[in-house]
Amino acid sequence: MKLVTYRKTVECPARLGALAEGFVLDVERLGFGLGLSLPDRMLDFIDAGPATWRVLRQIIDAGFDDWAVDAVIPASNVTLLAPIPRPQKNIFGIGLNYVEHVAESSRALDTSADLPKEPVIFSKPPTSVIGPDEPIRHNAALTQQLDWEVELAAIIGTTARGVGKDTALDHVFGYSVMVDVSARDCRRAGQWIVSKGQNSFAPFGPMIVTADEIGDPQDLDLWLTINGEEKQRSNTRHMLFKVDHLVSDISSCMTLEPGDIIATGTPSGVGAGRDPQEWMWPGDVLECGVEKIGTLRHSVVKA
Repeated sequence: MKLVTYRKTVECPARLGALAEGFVLDVERLGFGLGLSLPDRMLDFIDAGPATWRVLRQIIDAGFDDWAVDAVIPASNVTLLAPIPRPQKNIFGIGLNYVEHVAESSRALDTSADLPKEPVIFSKPPTSVIGPDEPIRHNAALTQQLDWEVELAAIIGTTARGVGKDTALDHVFGYSVMVDVSARDCRRAGQWIVSKGQNSFAPFGPMIVTADEIGDPQDLDLWLTINGEEKQRSNTRHMLFKVDHLVSDISSCMTLEPGDIIATGTPSGVGAGRDPQEWMWPGDVLECGVEKIGTLRHSVVKA
């Protein structure tokens, strides 16, 4: 399934939808039409568990004739928001998770040239999340080194506590696209949260594609452009620590709960690693995407 959070107008509340045949299907209203109670928010739907997920899939697969008329909206008539507009806790970020990015970071950011022996984990607060087409805010009083990082995001579906790699992917609900915007000159004594966690520093979307439709998360192309010029292109097969390893590692020390988000790291090509270095400025346009999921587009504006 391809799941979105949308609103019809600025005044309307955010609602859970599913994309099918060029339409956004309002999930709660789909249920009403069949005498079923289905959630109207993404977090509630994820938390409802596999039985509810299967019900929605069956409704979608049944086709247009079984959909309630008031649940069907042309996709062009809605605004997509971040799939989870307000995560319930900090996003788990993974640093230095592609071999070539380790090398470029060691040259430009004074990190170690040695490959990490275990995942490097940081966090981004819920207030950093923005949805498709929302602006990335450049606060010149804080940074002159605004950088880009395209990443595959994994969304947890069922509670994971001390799980092994062999079962870790069973706990993943789906995948999305995230940009780990970074203010490189805001690192503080080796701590990254100020660099990574400022408002608008986690563009997220445009949808969550459920794990069954993605298949192998370690075989997805990802890319990023600035003003139409390609800066990053790679494949998730080049991750140093795969998604199953990340879920297992984080769950060994912190309980992962339904709706938690793991941003799995970025490949080489970031601005800090270029010669000369490149940064984003107001007026720039960032576009990026992950295969099978979709594309994000964001303008950089003056904060």
